[in-house]
Amino acid sequence: MSICKIYFSLFLVSSFLTFLLSIYFLILDFSLIIELNLLEFNSSSLVMSILFDWISLLFMSFVLFISSMVIFYSEEYMAGDIYLSRFILLVVMFVFSMMLLIISPNLISILLGWDGLGLVSYCLVIYYQNAKSFNAGMLTALSNRIGDVALLMCIAWMMNYGSWNYIYYLEFMKFDWIMGLISYLVVLAALTKSAQIPFSAWLPAAMAAPTPVSALVHSSTLVTAGVYLLIRFNFSFSENLMILLLFISSLTMFMSGLGANFEFDLKKIIALSTLSQLGLMLSILSLGDYYLAFFHLLIHALFKALLFMCAGSIIHNLGNCQDIRFMGGLINQMPLTCSFFNICNFSLCGVPFFSGFYSKDLIVEVMSMGILNVYIYLVFYLSIGLTVCYSFRLSYYTMTGDFNYLGLNSLSEYSFIMLKGMGGLILFVIFSGSLLMWLVFPVPFFVCLPFFLKLMALLMVSLGIWLGYCMAKLKLNYNLSSLDYLTLSSFLGSMWNLPIISGLGVNYYPIYSGEIYTKIFDQGWTEYYGGQNLGKNLSKFSKFLQLLSNNHLKVYFMLMVGWIFFLVLNIY
Repeated sequence: MSICKIYFSLFLVSSFLTFLLSIYFLILDFSLIIELNLLEFNSSSLVMSILFDWISLLFMSFVLFISSMVIFYSEEYMAGDIYLSRFILLVVMFVFSMMLLIISPNLISILLGWDGLGLVSYCLVIYYQNAKSFNAGMLTALSNRIGDVALLMCIAWMMNYGSWNYIYYLEFMKFDWIMGLISYLVVLAALTKSAQIPFSAWLPAAMAAPTPVSALVHSSTLVTAGVYLLIRFNFSFSENLMILLLFISSLTMFMSGLGANFEFDLKKIIALSTLSQLGLMLSILSLGDYYLAFFHLLIHALFKALLFMCAGSIIHNLGNCQDIRFMGGLINQMPLTCSFFNICNFSLCGVPFFSGFYSKDLIVEVMSMGILNVYIYLVFYLSIGLTVCYSFRLSYYTMTGDFNYLGLNSLSEYSFIMLKGMGGLILFVIFSGSLLMWLVFPVPFFVCLPFFLKLMALLMVSLGIWLGYCMAKLKLNYNLSSLDYLTLSSFLGSMWNLPIISGLGVNYYPIYSGEIYTKIFDQGWTEYYGGQNLGKNLSKFSKFLQLLSNNHLKVYFMLMVGWIFFLVLNIY
């Protein structure tokens, strides 16, 4: 039995059991904190706390289910890799780090899971070991380190409360300034992990990882860790912090939606759509509804995992080509993959009665009922339109028209293991919205809006389809590698120049000033008048002293002759 099948079976059974447990806990409205006494010495004890409630158990079941399907899918996708077992073990470590983060009510164990995610994600991003993946891995690791430092500072400040079990203090200490400081640091940590502005550049760069890793990272593990942490901490957030988070997340949602419309890399388009959905989750969380954020987090995890698996299947069949301009007419050669791809896109757009509709439509209607200002209202609806726009553009490029790659090709759908892995998710992508709605919201939402506002979401979806068609027909000859950042399209397409700011922008000036420092100090006049010249003079002086010590008899006789000569001169 291969390592893939072992972990697939283990994760699938664990997922089923945790799902049943979560339903049991949800029905009883029951939470359980288990304290494991790891070590006791005199009066000191080392305790590991574990939190089981319906949120942690339900999220765990989703993570385990998606990772089981991804591991099953990887057996064929990574079939040519001689280090397949190492790859699978890295993925398993990744999942276990996420598990540790989910079940921790304690900041120390959260940091262990958080750092585990950062470290293993670095190993997975640089898996193919080329210059591009090394750069992407370093950008990912360093961006996430900022969040790790923020969490370490939270741990230091939390010592004032006598325990690191934050779950006890969130509401009780809400108006304490130390808890306010901890809340700001937690938000900073979550912004880095969930790639919100200004830390967005690492998310598309991390596409250098193998596609199964992308499916796992973008659905239920790395990027959702920040959102999950904020869902746990949301009780302690002040109004000012909520407004700041709302502004940043809504801006990220809008920026990534615009960027995806100018991108031609298949995986990067899907990565930017993840960024847009993360912005949506954090926006509704900062509007005060963490239940809805969690609801969308779960549904998004399912369709985004399948979307990446479909993209991986397409890339696999096209000989590792990721440019959508070379695709076209794939519906004829890969009908099942394209059907899955389209269903996921419909779910992402919030087309009625697909799973994404149940969360996205509810989020937008709740936002419309408790409208904060015109900016938030416009950004939400424009972002929905842009999501539909880039999704339709992506479907148009990949599935319609003629095949634009090689005349001699062998496109096929004989990758049965990959198709089975994708088939395991498709029913959940279609039905999970309505099923979870019955579970998560036992009391239904009462939405009271005018007729025009009820139709607003459908209007924006229709407008997005039309705009996506126009964008695809234009076929903009737009090159991200060109240095002409002054044009509007390149500015929007390069995520408002964030990759330059956080990549070259961070590196360029320190390296440039280092060159100046080298010229002036290490190889310049300061070196001549400083260390280098001093060294030369000391060397000359020591050589002179060495000369004296080697010829001490001659020196003694010369001094004696000189002394006699001096005496004779004084006598006369």
